[in-house]
Amino acid sequence: MRLLLVEDTARLGDLLREGLSRDGFVVDWRRDIAGATDAAASAAYDLILLDLGLPDGDGLDWVRALRRAADLTPILVLTARGGLEDRVTGLDAGADDYLVKPFDAAELSARCRAILRRPGRRMAPVLQVGGLRFDVAARQAAHGDVPIDLSRREGDLLEALMRRAGSVVTRGALEESLYAFNEPVTPNAVEMAVSRLRRKLDDAGCTGVLHTVRGLGYLMRDAVA
Repeated sequence: MRLLLVEDTARLGDLLREGLSRDGFVVDWRRDIAGATDAAASAAYDLILLDLGLPDGDGLDWVRALRRAADLTPILVLTARGGLEDRVTGLDAGADDYLVKPFDAAELSARCRAILRRPGRRMAPVLQVGGLRFDVAARQAAHGDVPIDLSRREGDLLEALMRRAGSVVTRGALEESLYAFNEPVTPNAVEMAVSRLRRKLDDAGCTGVLHTVRGLGYLMRDAVA
């Protein structure tokens, strides 16, 4: 899942990006409304994490502008404004949830997962294709009773493919899911990641589920389907 983090404090933004990335999210970080607007116009995000006191304006004004433009991307407000009136104003402006600073990184990740599990979202807590399972929160994969040890990137790749099981996922779509704007991506990065993932699936006895569709991308489906 790809998140847009909008936070102007350098140390906090770096800590949040690191923690969320460790929990399996792809995070693009911007420090002001102008940067956030450009990012939102360039990529599709599953969730926006938004500080309110930004250098070039109030985050709630940006929330209202997004909603007026019929942008329904979920928004989790992160702010020191913890009063009841502040929370009510933020939710009425169009935010989906409100988290008051300071907060624990584990709670932030849990709030993100909870928002993405709401009806109409795509964040099922456990994904399954045949005998292959992936626990989204724990970042753990298994085939039957056999655990599969995956790197963070391999887990992200498996999740992206399992969420679209039965459909071809293009290389470009995988790049967008796996890499933030500032990450260097070599021309064969996706192919190498797929190769490593396929080898680990095969070693766990999960063969025939991950297919390369030449010229199009990759397909995951139950081997017996």
